[in-house]
Amino acid sequence: MERYHFKQIEAKWQQKWQEQGFYQVGADPSRPKYYLLEMFPYPSGDLHMGHVRNYSIGDVLARFKRMRGFNVLHPMGWDAFGLPAENAAINRGVHPADWTARNISNMRRQLQQLGLSYDWRREVTTCLPDYYRWTQWLFLQLYHHGLAYKKKAPVNWCPSCATVLANEQVVDGACERCDTPVTKRELEQWFFRITDYADRLLAGLDRLPGWPDKVKVMQENWIGKSPGLEIDFVLEGTDRTITVFTTRPDTVAGVTYLVLAPEHELLAFLGEVPNRSQVEAFQERVARLSSVDRASAELEKEGVPTGLYAVNPVTGEKVPVWVANYVVTEYGTGAVMGVPAHDQRDLEFARKYGLPVKVVIQPPATPLEPEAMTQAYTEPGLMVNSGPFAGLESEKGKEAVADFIAARGQGRRRVNYRLRDWLISRQRYWGAPIPIIYCPDCGEVPVPEADLPVFLPREVVFKPTGDSPLATCAAFMHTTCPQCGRPARRETDTMDTFVCSSWYFLRYTSPGDGREPFTRQETDYWMPVDQYIGGVEHAILHLMYARFFMKVMHDLGLVLDDEPFTNLLTQGMVLKDGGKMSKSKGNIVSPEEIIAAYGADTARLFILFAAPPERDLEWSEAGVEGCYRFLNRVWRLVSSWQGELAEVSAAETVKTKADRELRRQVHATVKKVTEDIELRFNFNTAVSAIMELVNALYQYREEVWSREPNPALVKAAVEKLLLLLAPFTPHITEELWEAMGHRESIHLATWPVADQEALAAEEVTVVVQINGKVRDRLTVPVGLREQALEEEVLRRERVAAYLAGKEIVKMVSVPDRLVNIVCR
Repeated sequence: MERYHFKQIEAKWQQKWQEQGFYQVGADPSRPKYYLLEMFPYPSGDLHMGHVRNYSIGDVLARFKRMRGFNVLHPMGWDAFGLPAENAAINRGVHPADWTARNISNMRRQLQQLGLSYDWRREVTTCLPDYYRWTQWLFLQLYHHGLAYKKKAPVNWCPSCATVLANEQVVDGACERCDTPVTKRELEQWFFRITDYADRLLAGLDRLPGWPDKVKVMQENWIGKSPGLEIDFVLEGTDRTITVFTTRPDTVAGVTYLVLAPEHELLAFLGEVPNRSQVEAFQERVARLSSVDRASAELEKEGVPTGLYAVNPVTGEKVPVWVANYVVTEYGTGAVMGVPAHDQRDLEFARKYGLPVKVVIQPPATPLEPEAMTQAYTEPGLMVNSGPFAGLESEKGKEAVADFIAARGQGRRRVNYRLRDWLISRQRYWGAPIPIIYCPDCGEVPVPEADLPVFLPREVVFKPTGDSPLATCAAFMHTTCPQCGRPARRETDTMDTFVCSSWYFLRYTSPGDGREPFTRQETDYWMPVDQYIGGVEHAILHLMYARFFMKVMHDLGLVLDDEPFTNLLTQGMVLKDGGKMSKSKGNIVSPEEIIAAYGADTARLFILFAAPPERDLEWSEAGVEGCYRFLNRVWRLVSSWQGELAEVSAAETVKTKADRELRRQVHATVKKVTEDIELRFNFNTAVSAIMELVNALYQYREEVWSREPNPALVKAAVEKLLLLLAPFTPHITEELWEAMGHRESIHLATWPVADQEALAAEEVTVVVQINGKVRDRLTVPVGLREQALEEEVLRRERVAAYLAGKEIVKMVSVPDRLVNIVCR
């Protein structure tokens, strides 16, 4: 055979796979199904190495499962709406649809260059009408069932992107896309009532053992379920109350101040706030911070006194009312009670502004001195300075105080959640239009399902004004009311792109269906996704929203399951020079350049071999070259035998001790690679085991082949080598499989199974330690008894030399593993 011409080989097989529709799949109830899905990409223009890693991991699993007899669904598509396309229109004068289409075409070509086993017939693109028609249809289902609503609310506003951001899209007070500081605005916005599903989203995490614990903890914390007590503090001299929520009713007697959010409605209603000018200046300054920043532990806590006082319902004491930046209206009641002795944040605030500290829970040992406290005491203890509750254990005190306050009508038990309803409105063009019409007579009217999709118009003006570009298109704006037929106007907000990605995995099951978003028969067969792969950065946003959508659709009778993804793998990043690859750092490595220089199989092999998938991977040119050299070794090895083995039937007939050892190593490798892929996703150690097998085959050729050739055994060994390597490097193995005389694709072959009998070694290496240090190794028959083993060790010249002039105190033997000699 000629040398390894990867360009010709990869082009040849990619063309054949495409022409034959090789990876096209349909439902087959006679076979177990396996739905393998990587998170689909935003079509930004070019693949990066993070994409290559994500999709290579998925492709190994898809090919492995296919060879294991599973009916594998492995689709790909495009999360194609979003700000970058619209920004391209603003900055470059390119229409978002054209920019997106060009990028998709380029990235599809790049994906095909990698030899990924996608069923391209199932490709979905979220910005096309045949997809967003059904996104709009799903919006209407939520709307009709009271799960989509519009209200005026303070929202996070990015001045640069000129659009609203969900809390999850604000990072350190800035827009996650452009790093512009986020401000606050009051706008009429559309929301999905995800809070109705808070308990089910939380409980469902217990049914996801195949998810990483860190992702489940992140979702659990974001939902933030807190059982507790709402308490009404009466504002002195008025009939108004300030309601706070607490999970520590046992500390109410220790309240020395209350804190309101700057947006708290009470401040607007009270005309006589003594410190009004100071409060208003503070409100204006805080308005420039996002809710996420204000809830951050790193935020410097600041506040101003209002001059108002409230009455503690347990002690009857007056406590001052403050306004502070760390309290937000989106969580709880927009007011909190300050208990400095038993909450660290409250203690720091009290020390900063000279507010009193009152101890009401004493620890079992050393009593607390309020004046000396630098750390709040937050553990259980004995209640003190708490009126009728003094002397109670604090855990019992929680219930007693809650009963007392509830009985007096000054509070009620309540469960609070950190999770807020999902704000889906965006004042941008490049998104799915919200299918609502506003009629002067009929009010808010949903677009009839028969009139979907509401098409995005092409002729719009792209200017970052803060208003949706759709408002500039009269043909889009002006319509007729579906109910009365009079002139009306359309909603100009578009949906958050996360709405589109919250159900795309269902569309893959029946992508060409024009009558419904997905066919129930197909989703019943394919769903849930068996293995989902993507970045941990999507733990809260995409994964939470997809779970919410799935539960809603289950409740509406659209799908059988209520969780979308059975197993989740979150892969690490690809780093270069210790940092994340980025254009601004100038450390981007182009997948196309690597493929051109070394081939797709080399790129795939390196990305899988360099690190376990869940860890970050450091890019290494030397590592890439090493993988390329390894594939050349495989090519030369198989080529050197190809002429002699092409007409030979593979058989594991053992003639010699060397044959037996080769067979043992082959089956040990089969076992190792199978378990590493199937049970642990340890692709790096699987590849390492394959490399060791290649070394063993080279050693066999050099030391045994010329004297005692066993063509049938060698062919069996080489074929198993190629089968094990096939999911990692599909092109070279396909070519060598054909060269070995096979007419059917290697990717349709059956995955090898380890023979337990072959794994049993006849000899084993035993380690010899003298006074705890390794001094020798020897090969002995498996199962050699202790006495015989010790006698064999003492006959060794190397051991005798170490023992010369010494007395053996004792020998400890572990058959087949170790002999330890203690001497003096």
